[in-house]
Amino acid sequence: MPASMSRYQWLLVALLSANFGVVFFDRNVFSYLTSFIQPDLHLSNFQIGNIASAFSFSWAIAGLCMGSLVDRFGRRKLMLVSATVAFSMASVLSGFASGFAWLLGARLLMGIAEGGIMPITQTLIAVEVPHARRGLAQGITQNFGANLLANTLGPVIIVWMAIRFGWRNAFFLAALPGIVMALLIAALVREPEMPAHVPAPRQGRLAAALADRSMLLCVAISTLLVAYLMVLFTFTPLYLIQVRGFDQRHMSWIMSSFGVASMAVAFLVPGSSDRFGRKPVILIASSLGLVLPLGLLFIGGTQLLPLMACIAVGAALSGVFPLAMATIPSEIVGPAKTATAMSLTMGISEILGGVVAPSAAGKAADLKGLEATLWILIGIVVAIIVLAAMLRETAPAMLARRKSLR
Repeated sequence: MPASMSRYQWLLVALLSANFGVVFFDRNVFSYLTSFIQPDLHLSNFQIGNIASAFSFSWAIAGLCMGSLVDRFGRRKLMLVSATVAFSMASVLSGFASGFAWLLGARLLMGIAEGGIMPITQTLIAVEVPHARRGLAQGITQNFGANLLANTLGPVIIVWMAIRFGWRNAFFLAALPGIVMALLIAALVREPEMPAHVPAPRQGRLAAALADRSMLLCVAISTLLVAYLMVLFTFTPLYLIQVRGFDQRHMSWIMSSFGVASMAVAFLVPGSSDRFGRKPVILIASSLGLVLPLGLLFIGGTQLLPLMACIAVGAALSGVFPLAMATIPSEIVGPAKTATAMSLTMGISEILGGVVAPSAAGKAADLKGLEATLWILIGIVVAIIVLAAMLRETAPAMLARRKSLR
């Protein structure tokens, strides 16, 4: 492979990872501002959950539509730039919210704008990056920027902006990075060409892929992962403040530990799966994910370090996300249907996990207390471990190794 192509691949990964980080930064703004918004707009936990669910629903619908459009018409770069500008404008609308209905509508619009970004992004990676390095590249793209900008810097910056300038201005300021990323992508990313050896998509190929057991397991695991993250980021900030007694600034530090650890996980989990196999790495990372909710439930007191350590260890679960939602599905269907397959995986998981879980968790929190949301997280992780044990291995290195031993 020419050296210039290698440089472009890393530039592409860096830009798309940063853009996906901005996407999740804007997505998580609402979660980190709930302790400011809830008393100001007089919202219940159930309404908070419904707003999060509405966002996931519109995200899922947009993702489902965008994947098939990308595979059919191309123009990935133009679609990506347009979507990036659109979700930035939707963040501005959130800052003008005067009540539940307005905020719900603004988040619905943001979900529509952001929903197509992941399938477009991961298709660009699947086309440009060699198969043997795809797990690492897709892991960095989906996890590193999101965890740096949204989960590490996000809670600290967003809470600081809300304290200093008010929660409405925090939404306005959060729109600026998206405009910058749209300009950079327009200037530096090129429209990819499908490899010449890839045959034209045949009707029925996707249906056959969906009949594959590992594809269905990836959809189920992705659904549970989305549910986990939505419940975690929607209600854990409220749990830390209302139940554990932390102030908003300390809450932001505790939540940022998830992002710090997940930046390392973005390299370690997908990169390790390229070498040691998708299935064993997913099982190990998922098992470590139990440490987070168990630590929050059973480590008492208001000491920051033990709780931050538990969250950091549990963040290993985030490394499963790109493997289940992008890497394994792309290895099952091939590049000609990558965007459609990932849109289906993302769309189904967002509808079932992102829509149902926050509303259900919000209702449970109103009835049983915010501790109930942590028990929900434990149940989700256990289910992921059970499903992961049934996956079929798809990593090229592991398949080649097994073939050589026959």
